[in-house]
Parts: sequence; structure tokens; C-alpha cells
Amino acid sequence: MAGYEVMARQARRFSGIWGMGVGTLSMFISSFSVTILALNVIIHVEPWYSVQYLIPLLGMLLGNTMSGIAISLDNLTHNAWQQRQQIEARLMLGHDWHNAIKEIRRNALRSGLIPIINAMAAAGVVSLPGMMTGQILAGSPPFEAAKYQILILLLISAGTGFGATAAVWLGSRRLFDERQRLRLDRLKSS
Repeated sequence: MAGYEVMARQARRFSGIWGMGVGTLSMFISSFSVTILALNVIIHVEPWYSVQYLIPLLGMLLGNTMSGIAISLDNLTHNAWQQRQQIEARLMLGHDWHNAIKEIRRNALRSGLIPIINAMAAAGVVSLPGMMTGQILAGSPPFEAAKYQILILLLISAGTGFGATAAVWLGSRRLFDERQRLRLDRLKSS
């Protein structure tokens, strides 16, 4: 479902299996790896697949990485479409596909990370995040609740950064063929 939501939010998306595949694969790799790392290394849950910890943590990571990946991919495909003449000019001047789309990739990644960076900057000052509020209402000391919220925000930012990076790389790679030609015919309008 999350992969479909990532695809559905894009004005120009990849056609075929790639439409849903880029976002789904990026979310799967980033969310599951960060969740398993957190459960094994940081929280030390035994067994690591204990649903009490796995499902809430994975749900928070999937929900937030979904937003970052959707924004990154939408920005990537939109700007590649808008700046296709500049990309093709760079390719004609001898740039490889990495350099021809480097600035677009950087902007796409930046736009995908803005929501989590804003959430981290405002947490506890402008707004009280849901997990922290829930723990305080349940009777936990505010300091303990704040420690868990900081952990969750760091995990979400790592997952979003990893997922958005993977999505932008996969998406930008899909925009070019093996002969380094720009292939905007692989995109379709929604």
C-alpha cells in the first residue's frame, strides 16, 4: 500500500512495474534495515521480531519514509521533465548521466528531507510529537518520553534519508538507458 501511495502522488511517474517498484524498493530497504538495526543494536529487543516493538516502529518509519520518498521522486521526475533540454545539452557536451542530472538529484533529495528536518527542528519547541505526548499522558516522566522521541526522530530521519537517496538514485538511473540517453518516454502523466 505504501508503494502505491508513493506512486499515486507523483504528477509524472515511471511506467510499468517501475512506477511502483522504485518507491516500494526504496521504502523496503530503508525502513526494514533501520528498524532491524534499531531493534538489535539500540533497543536490544529479544527476539528482534517481537511484534510489540517491531510493528509500531516499522509503522512509524514506513509512514514517514513514504512521504520523503514520494516528494523526492515527484521533484526528480518533474524537474527532469522541465529541464530536459539542459540535461540533453550536458549529455551532448560529453557529461555522463551522473553529471547531467546532478543538480536535479540534489534538489530532489533536499526537497524529500525538508519535512523530517522541519519536524526535528520544531519537536518539543513548537509541537509535541505524538509518541512523546502519549507517553506523558500514560504517566511516563517527561524526560524519558523526550529520550524516546529523540530516538524515534533520529531513526525516522535516517530511514527517510536512506530511502530518499535510494529512490533518487534508482529513479535517476531509470531516466537514462545503457547508452546514457535521456529516456523521458519511460515517464507517464497521471
